[in-house]
Amino acid sequence: MKPSILDTDILSEFLRGNPAVVIKVDEHLKKHGVISLSIITYYEIMNGLLYKDAKKQLNRFNDFVKMNKVIPLTLRSAKKSAGLFADLRKKGKEIGHTDTIIAGIAITNKLQLITNNTKHFDRIKGLDIANWMKS
Repeated sequence: MKPSILDTDILSEFLRGNPAVVIKVDEHLKKHGVISLSIITYYEIMNGLLYKDAKKQLNRFNDFVKMNKVIPLTLRSAKKSAGLFADLRKKGKEIGHTDTIIAGIAITNKLQLITNNTKHFDRIKGLDIANWMKS
């Protein structure tokens, strides 16, 4: 199991208690000690929970974040993300800014991106992806 960063969809499944994802998160924690998520995923999860006024889930998410690692958007990862987006745009295969930024953060930090949206992220050259929803 490689050092990884969770995409928003996988982290949402973990927070919902999806057994397949919970098992993989536990395995990753045993091997690497922390789970990483991007600042973009942090924003997306916070936005959803605040919108739904989901206080219990918000507390659980905040506890999760305190025990793990939020990877920031740096100049290096922003530059990588911009290059990825420009390449995808030229090919007419954009995936949206937020997902492109998540991919850029994963690549520049040498982390495998864990996502259930593999067809979407397959468009990005050099991105190592895995899906913890499928064994």
